[in-house]
Amino acid sequence: MINQVNQVPTLHLETVINQHSQDMTGKVVAITGTTTGTGFVCAREVAKKGATVILLNRKSERAEKSLQQLQQQVPGATFDSIECDLQSFESVGNAIKAIKDKYEVIDVLVNNAGVMALKDYATADGYDVQMQTNVISHFQITKELFPLLLKSKQARVVNHSSMARLGPPLEPQYFEAKGGDLGGDGTDEESWSFQGPRWMRYHQTKLANAAFTYGLKRKLDEANITHVLPLLAHPGLALTQLQVTTAADGGMPGESDFMNRAQSAEDGATGIIRAAMDPQAQSGNFYGPTAGWKGFPDLLEPEDYLYNDLNTQINWEGCEKAVGAFAI
Repeated sequence: MINQVNQVPTLHLETVINQHSQDMTGKVVAITGTTTGTGFVCAREVAKKGATVILLNRKSERAEKSLQQLQQQVPGATFDSIECDLQSFESVGNAIKAIKDKYEVIDVLVNNAGVMALKDYATADGYDVQMQTNVISHFQITKELFPLLLKSKQARVVNHSSMARLGPPLEPQYFEAKGGDLGGDGTDEESWSFQGPRWMRYHQTKLANAAFTYGLKRKLDEANITHVLPLLAHPGLALTQLQVTTAADGGMPGESDFMNRAQSAEDGATGIIRAAMDPQAQSGNFYGPTAGWKGFPDLLEPEDYLYNDLNTQINWEGCEKAVGAFAI
């Protein structure tokens, strides 16, 4: 497995917190995928600033342990753990109901959770496991919580993309209930060189995360809704559980020199942290390392194809077909 015992120094988190965050007292922040990595760090840091943090994770010992760690690291903070399996539309629906039963307003939604380069198999709903986890379920959460976001004085929807967004355009087939029939697993040589069908499916999800951000921005602009900010971030290359899971599934080598370039999970989280808390954030802002793989989460210029008509249409229509219309 990838060695994550060796500590990588954290270089940028403190600066982001000191210069690009705000008091979050009284705000409610919902985050998917907080058991480890970027989601855990984001949950911890917004809680330190006073936010009530909703933790959306599958039920597991890891979820219980991470909740205990957060409570220990931020004594007195309010963490609300709600079961949410992004590989099940039913589970996501139950989580949404639980949130609506408890909260009238959501101030920040961080669509963070993701899986990477997994084998070609379908969820119980029939969709590719990567597309349902990374994209469609987050679309479902956002559209269902949108009425609660509208009630915030300034709401934010933070989507997490990656360098894997770079590549060919979106294709409708990846949004269809064709899990297990989307190219197969490819060869070890392909997977270990970050090519082949596993990585193409992952690329489609990360481009879709970006297309969703700018598709949402367009619809909000058309509706003259200015107090809900769609924002995008990417972590660069960060040492998280994401790579460990991918390696265990055969999607990349267990020991990779590539990961020697990685920054810490804390620095990888700084993009979504800045998007969640930067008082100067504006609709459509994109935060991530300028150099690509690591560095300070600067304000980036999104590539043109992240918001072109075809990609936004394929993403929006594909997700609506799966989980219903998103009324703005």
